[in-house]
Amino acid sequence: MKKSWRLWSSMFMLAAVLVFTGCATTQSVVSGPLTTEQMVTQAKAAVPQLTVAQAKMNIEKGAYKVVLDVREPNEFRAGHIPGAINVARGLLEFQVGGKVSDKSTPILVYCKTGGRGCLAGQTLQNMGYNNVTNMDGGWIEWEKAGYPVE
Repeated sequence: MKKSWRLWSSMFMLAAVLVFTGCATTQSVVSGPLTTEQMVTQAKAAVPQLTVAQAKMNIEKGAYKVVLDVREPNEFRAGHIPGAINVARGLLEFQVGGKVSDKSTPILVYCKTGGRGCLAGQTLQNMGYNNVTNMDGGWIEWEKAGYPVE
C-alpha cells in the first residue's frame, strides 16, 4: 500500500512540475500582447533577409518574378524600384492574389526601412507563398546607395 501511494504521489509531483514549469511543451509561449518590435523580430526570423546590395544583384540576375513594394500608394508614386508593383501592406491579403496568383513565384518584398516588408513577407508565407524574401533597409537604403529608381 505504501509503495502504491508513493508511486502515485511521485507521478503527481512530476506532472505538477511539468505543467507549472512549462517543460511539457517545446514551444515558447509569449504571455501578453506583442510589441511592434517583437512582431518585426519574429517576422525577420521567419522571412529570409537580404541587404539592399544583395537584392539589387538578384534583381539584375532576374531572380524575382515580382518585386513587391508594400508602402502606401503616395510613397510608391514618389519613387520606387524599377518594375516594382505596389500593394500596400494594409490591403495585401485582399489584393495580392490578383497580382501574384502562383504561390511559388519568387517575390522580393520591400518597404521604407524593412519592418513593414518583413511583416508583409510573413503574411505572404501565412497565405501559402513559399518563395518570399525581404529587402532589409528598404527604400531608404536603396535610394541612399544611388540605385536606379522610377
